[in-house]
Amino acid sequence: MFESLDALSLNLPSEIVVSDSLIGLIISSVILITAVLILRALAARFIRQKIESYELRRRWLVQSRNGLILFMALGLIFIWGQELRTLALSVVAIAVAFVVATKELILCVMGSLLKTGAGSFTIGDRIQVKEFRGDVIDQNLLATTILEVGPGQLIHQRTGRLVVLPNAIFVAEPVINESYTNDYTLHVFTVPFKREDDWQAAQKAFLKAAQRHCQPYLEEVRNYMNQISRHRGVEVPSVEPRVTLQVPEADEIHLVIRIPARAFQRVQVEQAILNEALTGILSPVEP
Repeated sequence: MFESLDALSLNLPSEIVVSDSLIGLIISSVILITAVLILRALAARFIRQKIESYELRRRWLVQSRNGLILFMALGLIFIWGQELRTLALSVVAIAVAFVVATKELILCVMGSLLKTGAGSFTIGDRIQVKEFRGDVIDQNLLATTILEVGPGQLIHQRTGRLVVLPNAIFVAEPVINESYTNDYTLHVFTVPFKREDDWQAAQKAFLKAAQRHCQPYLEEVRNYMNQISRHRGVEVPSVEPRVTLQVPEADEIHLVIRIPARAFQRVQVEQAILNEALTGILSPVEP
């Protein structure tokens, strides 16, 4: 036991080194505090003896005390000014190092505040950020989790992959919310044809199929879009199925089909229209 104590004493420093400047600062501080305490006692004694009014005496006691405390604080700042400046520089250096080390975390928090304040999306919405696209299933202060949909922007099937997006991505990248209208949506898909194909007949076939499949709920979609227009103050889009043309290449014709659909049934409606229209085009009925 005594041997362990001896070993411990050997590891302790024999003396604590204190610089002369620090001793001088401590002595100056003690002198200042002592002088202020003496002045306060003398001032309080003088006020109690010379002022008879209770209210005035109490006011002068409080004012003299506060004035002496302010004087003592200014004196200590003057005495320790150089050390305080050194400490401030050290604190700033530590703060800068902390910001640099935690920059990504700070950006994640800022991104979370940004998407929450802007109301960019909520749980269940289908969003796209850069090349990432999917349904939001979870979000917290640092990250947002989506179930990936794709591949590409025209496919609406889940890939089975889970994507965790750091919220920092929302600070610098735009967010596309495909579930802006919630219950119903205007769904767009493209069918390419060669210029020499009979794309005129295909255009008529797709329009006819789209009108037939969308007719049962077309009035519901129209009423819903009117409600969205009144609530959000935006122009009401036409909900009628339509087929427009695009010419991306000199030898290609693209049919762009836009249909109204329930948000959870757009893939089924798209496939039904494709099957009906393409079957009629590829296998025309003999007269």
